[in-house]
Amino acid sequence: MFAIELISDIIPPLKTSDTAQKALERMSEFKIFHLPIVNEAQFLGLVSEEELIEVRDPQTPIGALSLSLINPFVFDNSHIYDVIKLFHQLQLSIMPVLNQKNNYLGLISINNLINYTASIFSVNEPGGIIALSISNRNNSLAHMAQIVESDNAQILSSYIRSFPDSTRLEVTLKINKTDLSAIIASFERYDYEIRAVFNNTAYDDGSWDRYQSFMNYLNV
Repeated sequence: MFAIELISDIIPPLKTSDTAQKALERMSEFKIFHLPIVNEAQFLGLVSEEELIEVRDPQTPIGALSLSLINPFVFDNSHIYDVIKLFHQLQLSIMPVLNQKNNYLGLISINNLINYTASIFSVNEPGGIIALSISNRNNSLAHMAQIVESDNAQILSSYIRSFPDSTRLEVTLKINKTDLSAIIASFERYDYEIRAVFNNTAYDDGSWDRYQSFMNYLNV
């Protein structure tokens, strides 16, 4: 996924002739806190709601104001991970997108980014979630997939979380099943530490306890 594929067509940029009041109204309409200022195709920078609120005369054109414009942007062929990284680092609500000639093409809104992130993590897909704690030396997605697939299931998405000053990782798996009992047991059999389980609909009829006792017997 490239930045150009997430450009929003509904949020127009500002011009230097637009007033501070118009800029604030547009920010309120689209529920964002920044807007790009663009003349023709030239990107001049981002203006923030916080700064415009301090303007004494809201009818003053933006071009006549002394604004502390910031100039973050991504190119149209930037990978979406780089876009997410910049959003996080700068705490922005929109991100301008430029082409290789530095011409303004449009913007990515934080809402578009959230919707895309939900899709790549299969948030709306039915299934269960398992969070594992592993050593960074044992980080083999192929082995985890093999364990999941042995129960006729599939990993829909996964992500890794690291911790400062630790060799441990947290691996979260979204799986296309809600009865995770057998998969959990398999992970434990291979000495994976289960940190958390979500959306597991398996009911307890005593079979799970018997299964656990049997697996403990095998491991003696």
